[in-house]
Amino acid sequence: MNRCGWLTEDPLYISYHDNEWGVPLHDDRKLFEMLLLEGAQAGLSWLTILKRRKTYREAYDGFDPAQIARWDQKKIESLLKDPGIIRNRLKVETAQKNARAFLQIVKEFGSFDTFIWSFVEGKPIQNAWTTLKKIPATTPESDAMSKELKKRGFKFVGPTICYAFMQAVGMVNDHTVDCFRYKELGEIGQA
Repeated sequence: MNRCGWLTEDPLYISYHDNEWGVPLHDDRKLFEMLLLEGAQAGLSWLTILKRRKTYREAYDGFDPAQIARWDQKKIESLLKDPGIIRNRLKVETAQKNARAFLQIVKEFGSFDTFIWSFVEGKPIQNAWTTLKKIPATTPESDAMSKELKKRGFKFVGPTICYAFMQAVGMVNDHTVDCFRYKELGEIGQA
């Protein structure tokens, strides 16, 4: 079975690739989770974050943006002692700021899903990459998303992080054409 060339042999990574990466996601809380995790990943490997995702879910109150928005300094200090997450003060404090900005978007648009998917007109972009080298790090859509999120108070949402987020939540199908998931997700995108 052919898979994307960026995978390692790690079973957790393979499962993520086969079952999650690139699948169109429309659940606000899960979109919020992925946005925070992509920010936490900055400067690290995605596998490092995947191995900590369960701990992140517990430490970050199930990625409930309303709860995260209410974190106090005591909660932030306790998170900075948690070895199960990336203990970077800026990244932890950013989660709280991003939760507040997220809630403002939900208030304005009715859902984060409606807002975030507008950058691809509500439908996954179906790419057809033959090699990993051809996959861009950013696109005009990720640039626009980054600019708008930053304008709304989000942090750790540069164009590269936004593009990785778009790939992860299925806003773009960036499985290479030889990967078994490419066609499957292309069919979902056309539905």
